[in-house]
Amino acid sequence: MSKIEEAKEILKGMGVHKEQQNDMSALTLLALCGIKEDSKWKDATKGSKRITKEIMSFVNNNYKSDSPYAPNTRETFRRQVLHQFVQAGIASYNPDDPSLPVNSPKAHYSITDEALMLIRSYGSRDWESNKSRFAVESEHLLTRYSEDREIQRIPLNIEGTEYLLSPGKHNEVQAAVVKHFTSIFVPDGTILYLGDTEKKNLFIDEKHLNALKLPLTEHSKLPDIIISDDKKGWLFLVEVVTSHGPVSPSRLLELEEFTKDCPYGNIYVTAFPNATEFKRHIDKIAWETEVWLADNPEHMIHFNGNRFIGPR
Repeated sequence: MSKIEEAKEILKGMGVHKEQQNDMSALTLLALCGIKEDSKWKDATKGSKRITKEIMSFVNNNYKSDSPYAPNTRETFRRQVLHQFVQAGIASYNPDDPSLPVNSPKAHYSITDEALMLIRSYGSRDWESNKSRFAVESEHLLTRYSEDREIQRIPLNIEGTEYLLSPGKHNEVQAAVVKHFTSIFVPDGTILYLGDTEKKNLFIDEKHLNALKLPLTEHSKLPDIIISDDKKGWLFLVEVVTSHGPVSPSRLLELEEFTKDCPYGNIYVTAFPNATEFKRHIDKIAWETEVWLADNPEHMIHFNGNRFIGPR
């Protein structure tokens, strides 16, 4: 029997749904365990692996050299295999850094200790007893994993209600915008919208947005955070940047289109965690916008030409 067929038997023994007992799932299991065609299951190993660089590369180099998986199948591996592996207690998601955001390029997976013990016993007299043990242990594993993810979440109070943002640097900066930028620069401000890397529309003041004629549809080019200052008639459109996406000239045009019917004056802000990240994007930032650094919250950098020229 080939290693792919043996991997399918192991997945069946783990209780994986029949739809996931396929070649891609079997190959993913082989990659997570470092098992080649001539390897022995008792020599299965554990190590953190990213989808494209480690898992897909292992599969293509050892099993699919004649018809390798293309890079655009990465999402298929993630959504149709690895997501189910995590749910079944077979794999851990970001075990080396649970605080990584959902869309991080550093996202990685590893086989769980419980699954590895069962896999190494395949073909031995302990296989049957280990299958029963894994069925029990995987339930506890899923509970522990969920608790770990909840511990890493970022608490944020908006209008007296606490929200939990998903882990990651992006949402850390979003929380800093609400806590510090707003209190310093928009003390009379109201949060109208805030997205999350896991839940796009985490907070929406739909009534207020409608009153300002800000369309909220699935096609809206929303910024990360919208803040209104109703006393001054100002609208702050904030983009949070930890890896990409400042208020560039093209992004500015999108935001202007989104707010074209709003009666308030627009203020465009790009929020960075620090100066290092700011320097990486400085050549992409549009004129007539603002820059704010979370680690130096009491100051702003104005990309506003001669508007601020004059004696101090």
